[in-house]
Amino acid sequence: MTVRRPLSLLLALSCAVLLAGCGAPAETRSPAAAASPGFSVTLDNCGVTTTYNRPPQRAVSLNQHATEVMLALGLEKSMVGTGYLDDKILPEYQAAYDGVKVLSKQYPSYEALLAVEPDFVYAGFSSTFDEKEGRSREALGKAGINTYLNLEQCPSGPVNMDLMDQEIRNVARIFGVQDRAETLVTRLHEPLTRVKDKLTGVEPVKLFVYDSGDKTAFTAGGKGIGNEIITLAGARNLFADVDKTWADVSFEQVAERAPEWIVIYDYGDEKLEDKKRFLLSNPALADVPAIRNKRFAVLPLSSVVLGVRAPSAVESLARQIHPDRFE
Repeated sequence: MTVRRPLSLLLALSCAVLLAGCGAPAETRSPAAAASPGFSVTLDNCGVTTTYNRPPQRAVSLNQHATEVMLALGLEKSMVGTGYLDDKILPEYQAAYDGVKVLSKQYPSYEALLAVEPDFVYAGFSSTFDEKEGRSREALGKAGINTYLNLEQCPSGPVNMDLMDQEIRNVARIFGVQDRAETLVTRLHEPLTRVKDKLTGVEPVKLFVYDSGDKTAFTAGGKGIGNEIITLAGARNLFADVDKTWADVSFEQVAERAPEWIVIYDYGDEKLEDKKRFLLSNPALADVPAIRNKRFAVLPLSSVVLGVRAPSAVESLARQIHPDRFE
């Protein structure tokens, strides 16, 4: 806190001296400024209503799925920073990503964020806007920075592929590139169509998601896009009845529901093989069909959140649990 105050004061003084305003978003710096073609655009996002009179010009994306939505829409030239990857960036976006400044390995400090003078911050997770770290949406708004939060964090209805489409279209509207959104959405739905055709008449398998945990299992509930991915891949999420995106359950509960397959979310410092060994050696799971038959599927964490990877996650999971349908 003592570090932030002098810098915040300095920035405030700078803003007062420079009448153009150092932190205010483009749409509020000069009320008389003409709107860009196709603007203004007003969006209500997770309880925050913002009107854009022109596209953001100095955007920052935080969390992998937010970054990849931006890059998939070809918005890298409007970006002045990014941060917090869970996996390697998708190969098709690597060149564009390399041209954007990485602000931090995880979340940047409030000061580091202000240092690049953003007019827009796009977040994948609610944790991006951590009030205790000074990065709340309210605090950023007071600094003249508009914000947008991934819709999976505040769904008003089912979290499904329609919501993915809406997420992409919303971001495209903010930047005035709606035509790119339609091209992208059409491309992203291609693997979903392929999988649907392959799985016609398939009997869904009983599946348990293992993200992490040794005392309890951190798993996917029924409220997130992960549940939709499982369903479209020809499986039934055994904890879909939990009205949360993520939840802790006991290993005894897992055993009672007897999954036929376990999908492991692979990310971070814990190695995939270590997760498998833990599950195979857990006495509570000894009689579980998936454990007896060593039926494990694997998905990267970055593919089971609301972003451009979700459709490919459906196809990847379907190929792993229904390989005969793809021969």
